[in-house]
Amino acid sequence: MRSVVRLLLLSTLVAMISACANHPRQEEVLPEQTYYENARRAMNAGNFNEAEQNLDALETYYPFGRYAEQAQLDLIFARYQNLDLEGARAAADRFLRLNPQSEHADYALYMRGLASYNLDVGLAARYFPVDISARNPGEQLQAFRDFSELLSRYPDSDYAADARQRMLAIRNRMAALELHAARYYIKRQAYLAANNRARYVLENYPTSPAVEEALVIMAETYRFLDLKKGYRDAVALLRENFPNSEAFDDRGEFKADILKRENRSLANVVTFGLIGDE
Repeated sequence: MRSVVRLLLLSTLVAMISACANHPRQEEVLPEQTYYENARRAMNAGNFNEAEQNLDALETYYPFGRYAEQAQLDLIFARYQNLDLEGARAAADRFLRLNPQSEHADYALYMRGLASYNLDVGLAARYFPVDISARNPGEQLQAFRDFSELLSRYPDSDYAADARQRMLAIRNRMAALELHAARYYIKRQAYLAANNRARYVLENYPTSPAVEEALVIMAETYRFLDLKKGYRDAVALLRENFPNSEAFDDRGEFKADILKRENRSLANVVTFGLIGDE
């Protein structure tokens, strides 16, 4: 009988130990100021992971505390520095939703735009050659909208000047994307589609660096399509705006041969394939 009792007691003790192991001790909640000071100290030291952990805890346990608004702003910055661009954008969205009349709303808008501005490139561009002009422009357009809203609502903001410069850069990227598409169509001998893309650059991004190449593509594709007036107009615009363009020879005659180069390149690929099959 005693052995049975001892066995029951031992089983109960094992069960209690197992239950404790499966239910870890609840994390101690620190004072609001402690979380905030820990976060600031970590950010000043460049330890943004630790800063983010403290700021997340502060928001969790003290969502309406005295440091709530500043903690939300710091969280945007900490996530951006951690290269968590989607997280930074989400934090900026949350700040603007909770604090629509804040005097720091311009900063949140700027950081939201900055996160989108870099989101389509991400870490890859830091270590590998990435052709930004070939990437989906969705995030760039979102960044453009954020920066545009910033300039509309807060034209005198400290971040307005940088936002304007980034908007120009975005427009240049969009123009480069159109040229990338035009080159793609040229390789596939879809010259009308290439011409349409080049004209879009001229009509919508007339101050971008892509205009010179767009005019060259327009001239060549108009010439191939035997549209003489379009060809003459494109060459005239090119000569007027880019008199030193490499598309002109020493006598000032238009001599670009993009279509021929692409055709030769395509022929080389086909020839190489035939030789390899022999």
